[in-house]
Amino acid sequence: MIVNYFGNGCFRLQSGETSILVDPENHRLKADLTLKTLTATEGAAAGDGDDAALVAFAGEYEVKGIEVAGRAVAAESTEKFLKTAYAVLWEGMKFVFLGHLSKPMDASLMEEFAEPDLLFIPVGGGHYLEPEVAAKIAKQLEARVVIPSLFKDPEEFLKALGKKAETADKFVFKQKDIITDKGRVVVLAAQN
Repeated sequence: MIVNYFGNGCFRLQSGETSILVDPENHRLKADLTLKTLTATEGAAAGDGDDAALVAFAGEYEVKGIEVAGRAVAAESTEKFLKTAYAVLWEGMKFVFLGHLSKPMDASLMEEFAEPDLLFIPVGGGHYLEPEVAAKIAKQLEARVVIPSLFKDPEEFLKALGKKAETADKFVFKQKDIITDKGRVVVLAAQN
């Protein structure tokens, strides 16, 4: 499995010929499955005519053996925008994408998203989770690997978490590589 970060919360996960794209800013990047954690309610449409699947709302989905559980973040959604968080089961691993979250999740979401193999969490403050709140959520969810997003500098998050981070251009791993990890932090450099 290869994880790349393209900045602004956009990630691409690839295993063999299959890939997932999360929160792309444009149509330059392609994948078999695209997840959107922030969707405008006006003009929201599925797909753009290609064969890729687009998931932009809460619900249960399955694409190419990838199981997706999208959960609405009702407390943060408005008449103009809907926020969705996702738990994805793929190749025996659980991936949790918290996207554009800016406040703590309710208890039912925390329970459903608990113990992911990889947790993708916004940590930049402002419109996203404050670093201290993000650290608390990361600890409660007990992820094997935490990958922060939507930050200018992850140091406040790392300090609140009490962890050092690995930095990399991409995160390459197999399930057996992370099976004993607990709270490992990987900070990815944004690709252009």
